[in-house]
Amino acid sequence: MEECREMVQKAKEGNKEAFGILYETVYEDMYRFAWYTLRNPEDAKDVVAETVTDAFETIGNLRDTSAFRGWIFKILSNKCKRKLKEYTKKTYVYEAYQEKSQQDLDQNLQVRQVFFSLTDEERYLVALQVFGGYRSKEIGILLHKNHNTVRSKIDRALKKMEKLLQ
Repeated sequence: MEECREMVQKAKEGNKEAFGILYETVYEDMYRFAWYTLRNPEDAKDVVAETVTDAFETIGNLRDTSAFRGWIFKILSNKCKRKLKEYTKKTYVYEAYQEKSQQDLDQNLQVRQVFFSLTDEERYLVALQVFGGYRSKEIGILLHKNHNTVRSKIDRALKKMEKLLQ
């Protein structure tokens, strides 16, 4: 218990490693709470990530160093409540799902097959840009490569996919 208080104090002073240790002590319980509340593993991961980001940015506001666990769970609880409100606002058009034709499914399968025919590096780069939403500069920083090189490799991979799909 005393060790936890010391870690919280260090985290409040800006020690990233101390915050990481604190996060490790609560991550599984946070994820479990979010998953049971939201019933969606992807949303649970997102909410936990948002909570940790907010907690890291505002840990300096935590007054009682022994209240870290309750404090971070309060943040998580509020984020889960907001996500549940989003669920109630979403409307799904059932007809749109019914109209999905066999041709669309075949095309999706073809795109997947072509995507998986790319080399590992090509798949990784395309996935980071297309699915992850990263720009070439960000990918370059992540992979320690020149962003122009990244951009040209992605461009070649996409052209290769386009050619295989024709």
